[in-house]
Amino acid sequence: MDLPRIFTIRESSHRIHNPLTADKLAALGQALHLAPGTRVLDLASGSGEMLCTWARDLGFTGTGVDISTVFTEQAQARAIELGVADRVEFVHGDASGHVADEPVDLAACVGATWIGNGVAGTAELLGRSLRPGGLMLIGEPYWRRTPPDQEAAEACHATSLADFLPLPELIEQFGDLGYDVVEMMLADQDSWDRYCAAQWLNLRRWLDRNPDDELAPEVRAELTTEPARYARYMREYLGWGVFALMKR
Repeated sequence: MDLPRIFTIRESSHRIHNPLTADKLAALGQALHLAPGTRVLDLASGSGEMLCTWARDLGFTGTGVDISTVFTEQAQARAIELGVADRVEFVHGDASGHVADEPVDLAACVGATWIGNGVAGTAELLGRSLRPGGLMLIGEPYWRRTPPDQEAAEACHATSLADFLPLPELIEQFGDLGYDVVEMMLADQDSWDRYCAAQWLNLRRWLDRNPDDELAPEVRAELTTEPARYARYMREYLGWGVFALMKR
C-alpha cells in the first residue's frame, strides 16, 4: 500500500503537496481562530506540513494519515525538526477508511477528495470523525475559467469538464451537502507556479542521478511536455482552494 514512485519523485522537495504557499497555509490556520489544544485529524496528510506548523504556531494537536511511506516518514521527521513530535503523530495507512477513535475539533482532507470518491463522500467520511460544531477543511480544484473543449480539460488532469465545478457552483455544492462555507483560502497563479515549477526541477535532478532507472523514460517524457502544458492549460483554467465548512 503506497503511492506510485512517480508521485514521490515529482514532489520530492515539496513540504506542501498542493498549490498553497507556506504563507497562505499559515494565514489559513490563523483565520480559523481555533484555540490552542484543538484536536485535528488530517486525512491524506502528505509530508505533514499543515499539522506540524499549526502545532508549532497555533498549539494544535492531532494525527495525520497518508498512504505514502515516503511522505509519512518525512512528516515524522518534520515533527521532530519543529519540536512537536509529542503533539502530533503520523500514521501510514489508507485514509479512505480512517475514522478517529474520538471526535476531533477539526477534520481535514486538503487536496485528496479521491479518498471519498469526491467531495460528497469525503465530507461524509470527515463528518464521522468530527465533533458537533467542529470545523471541516476540504481542499478541491475548481475551474477558474471553463476549458473550451475536452482536450483542454484533460490537459488539466481532468477526465472531462464535469470533473470540476466553477468556484460559485463548488461553494453551492457544499451548501447542498448541508454545510456553511465559513472561510476559504484560494491558490493564485503564483501559488500554482511555486507548486508545479518545483516539480520540474525535482524531475530533472532525479533524471540526472538515475539515467538508467526503469522510470527514466516516463520521467523524461513528463519533463519534456509538462511545462508547456501547464502554462497553456492548468495555469489558465484550473483553480484550487481550501474551504472551511460547518454543518448547518
